Amino acid sequence: MEKRMTESELLGNFREAIENEYIFVVYQPQINHSTGRMIGAEALVRWKDPENGMQFPSDFIPVLENNGLIFDTDIHVFEMVCKFQRKCLDEGMGLIPISVNMSRFDIYDHNYVEQIEEIRKKYDIPVKYLRIEITESSAIGGIELVSDVLDKLHELGYLVEMDDFGSGYSSLNILKDLDVDIIKLDMTFLSGNIGGRGGTILSSMVNMARWLKTPVIAEGVETMTQADYMNSIGCNYIQGYLYYKPLREEEFIKEISVLNHEPTVSDMSLIDTIEAGKFWNPESMETLIFSNYVGAAAVFSYDSRDESVEVLRVNKKYIKEVGMGRSEKEIISSDPWENQDEKDRKLFMDTVKKAIESGEEEVCEHWRTVCTEMCGVEKICVRSSIRIIGRTENRYLFYTMVRNITAEKKQYNELYNSERRFRFASEQANVYAWEYDIATKRMRPCYRCMRDLGLPPLLENYPEPAIDAGIFPQDYADMYRGWHKKLEEGVDHLEAIIPLTIGRVPFHVRYTTEFDENGKPLKAYGSATMVVEDEENPEGNPEENPEN
Repeated sequence: MEKRMTESELLGNFREAIENEYIFVVYQPQINHSTGRMIGAEALVRWKDPENGMQFPSDFIPVLENNGLIFDTDIHVFEMVCKFQRKCLDEGMGLIPISVNMSRFDIYDHNYVEQIEEIRKKYDIPVKYLRIEITESSAIGGIELVSDVLDKLHELGYLVEMDDFGSGYSSLNILKDLDVDIIKLDMTFLSGNIGGRGGTILSSMVNMARWLKTPVIAEGVETMTQADYMNSIGCNYIQGYLYYKPLREEEFIKEISVLNHEPTVSDMSLIDTIEAGKFWNPESMETLIFSNYVGAAAVFSYDSRDESVEVLRVNKKYIKEVGMGRSEKEIISSDPWENQDEKDRKLFMDTVKKAIESGEEEVCEHWRTVCTEMCGVEKICVRSSIRIIGRTENRYLFYTMVRNITAEKKQYNELYNSERRFRFASEQANVYAWEYDIATKRMRPCYRCMRDLGLPPLLENYPEPAIDAGIFPQDYADMYRGWHKKLEEGVDHLEAIIPLTIGRVPFHVRYTTEFDENGKPLKAYGSATMVVEDEENPEGNPEENPEN
């Protein structure tokens, strides 16, 4: 049976509680809401008296503070955390950073930094796995002293978190004067309706932290609605009952062993033309455009250390275009490289790296295999237009427009196979054939063109190389250039009799255009057939006559 202890009972039992670990530590994990991975945990103090049961921290902490015992408590908690980390190391478990609270009483008349450093060295714990957490209120009235303590902690390699940011009256001034590494937001702003004035304040805080390149953890998140809202304004890191209540050591060890871990990193600094808050704010014009007007689009991150890619956000048109019956959650949680062969993966990654180097939009076409219950196994070809919109030291944020071009590719392959058969047949006749890519102005000639006319397998900036080589005479050069402008404009067919080569042998030259599903010209297939003596001149159109 639990009984609230009086102040005298708390003070009388304190030393025994420390020695017998009736005062102990519980751990509350911190989770990346976008990935479900653990990024750290906070150590919280608890007191379970053998006779009176659990005591509420709100009951015993003020008593300890008022009677000069909170320093001993905080040092006790720090040592218990180091013992736990040492146990994890000795048993071969992966460590995660654990935050330990430092009160304002710890730095008044105490050598707090020196004592915790002595304990850390005693248990030989890497400093990157221990973080010191201060409250905003603890800094009020003692900025210089707290700042000096933070400098000492930073010199030793500790990261410092500011807890309950936004709960006080001088948040901006304190953040200006104190060099903290991580901000923990007070979620009391979202205690009522999501959004509104509280949501606007939180969004502004997240934006401000981004500009300072400081990670943000939302503390006290209890509902999925709150977590999704924080995610929408750019705060992925969550601590609260939605994911975990504070766990006893044995429970926490189980979670560490089954959950993947990831480091806490600062939010990305976005390129100058993108405003971070507007991009993530669910009510902004940027989000409205992303969701409704830009076509199929997604946002993904890329880590250059292991070349991992993670889809962070997709719009409804993306789901319709390439989702193949999958939900948004299924797309985001799936492995982007699953069922994608090495060739197409390399092609995509090369395009991503090119986008980083150029800062411009880069395009690639790659195949992927999608497996769903609705559609089964489906192989699709996707054209991705990729542009970088943000970066940190090793991580990059990309915006991509996608289009399912599977039908176009199949049509092209059919045309290509037909063209191959045509080219083979043309070897037996006085026919030359070539393929012209309208967007790139590249021409690929047939074997007879290469054999008889000495052309290379690929001609850039066509038709200039053919004109320079004398294949198309100068008096017909402007007319032939005009043809290619018409192909760009979308004409579906061109033909005329043109004297070719130095010998001015008459050939019937034809172009037939291939269009995509939106009517945009993609390729043109050309042929030149030697004219027999009785063939009529099809030039008809005076624009094709070089004399006009």
